[in-house]
Amino acid sequence: MEAKEQVLEILKNNEEPLNAGKIAEISGLDRKVVDKAMAALKTEGAIVSPKRCYWTAQK
Repeated sequence: MEAKEQVLEILKNNEEPLNAGKIAEISGLDRKVVDKAMAALKTEGAIVSPKRCYWTAQK
């Protein structure tokens, strides 16, 4: 599974918004990989930030 897909799946499966550090911890991916995947997802509009530095999947 591609990092971007993995990050999106984690965000979809969590009730609460998560920060990049927590996503890296859950996925086992390097933080830089998570940051890069999240940047791509933000550009695509697949994730939104309900509060600063925390992200959730777009409904």
